[in-house]
Amino acid sequence: MTSAPRVVIAPDKFKGSLTAPEVAAALAAGIARGVADVEIRRVPVADGGDGTVDAFVAAGWERIEVDAPGPTGAPDTAAYAVHATTAVIELAAAVGLTRLPGGRPDPLGAHTYGLGVVIAHALDRGVTDIVLGLGGSASTDGGAGMLQALGARILDGSGAELSAGGATLARAARLDRTGLHPRIATTTFILACDVDNPLLGPTGAVAVYAPQKGAMPSDLPVLEAALTNWAAVVAPEFADVPGAGAAGGTGFGALAVLGARVRSGIEVVLELLDFPSLLDGAALVVTGEGALDTQSLHGKAPIGVCEAARKVGVPVVAAVGRTQLTRDEVRAAGFTACYALADLEPDPARSIADAARLLTRVGEQIGVDNL
Repeated sequence: MTSAPRVVIAPDKFKGSLTAPEVAAALAAGIARGVADVEIRRVPVADGGDGTVDAFVAAGWERIEVDAPGPTGAPDTAAYAVHATTAVIELAAAVGLTRLPGGRPDPLGAHTYGLGVVIAHALDRGVTDIVLGLGGSASTDGGAGMLQALGARILDGSGAELSAGGATLARAARLDRTGLHPRIATTTFILACDVDNPLLGPTGAVAVYAPQKGAMPSDLPVLEAALTNWAAVVAPEFADVPGAGAAGGTGFGALAVLGARVRSGIEVVLELLDFPSLLDGAALVVTGEGALDTQSLHGKAPIGVCEAARKVGVPVVAAVGRTQLTRDEVRAAGFTACYALADLEPDPARSIADAARLLTRVGEQIGVDNL
């Protein structure tokens, strides 16, 4: 008697529609409907952006709620995930674009102070390893607010302490690190990040990402000058490190002051979830995200999942909302097939609204075709 085939379902979120756990649940229901005897393991994943904490909570990590101000300083709450002495903290959950009150951007004044509050909470719990998921930030403050919440003081030329916010960094003259949280020195910080932008210049945090945060053309030179001064005050040698420009320059602050290292977001997530062990004996891996396109090929979650599975010879299919890749590009990326909701429901609004039902249908077809 042969054992039931094992399927590992490891999708990212469908942004604006379903969380990664919801995507995994819908696909699992469909596969179970299409194949009478099958073993299914659900492993929702993320690449360090929004949804990263949810992925770890789904894997059994403890969810910790913290009172932490949002990106404009308004009272809010944020959550992070803990297992043993490791914490996974998601910038987007604390000070991301989705945390802006009323969705109103504040490109010059938004900050990362709330992220520092969450980090301090984790340090006080005694964690020794912190993974910071960088992505979806609402601010361009070079990580200054994060450092202020961790005890650093940013002083102007007269010795007065600056308030949080990106534009104010133009007046920074000194970073006083004497009050930094004492546990920083004995804690390892990893930046889970899928961008390699430097802090400054034409491919830096301001030029590339500030317009997405509501910055007008007239705001860009203000923010660029502020970050240029901030880098000169803190540690200019870190400004050109790949990833320093991540999350409005939060990467720079973490690299220069917290001693952080940058790693591929999805690689870190898969490592912490012990993903390779789940592949042992698997017949198929199903991954996916809302849109599979050329940007996905540069370190996004489905590609990381696909690469991990291919290393051990397990075939991988993608289930996505839509794809802009040709069949040859899909195969070149390592997938044996790609199933898109758009093939079932061409109208994007209807596809998003009905994503769970459509994914269940896709899951059923995946099971029939591949098991």
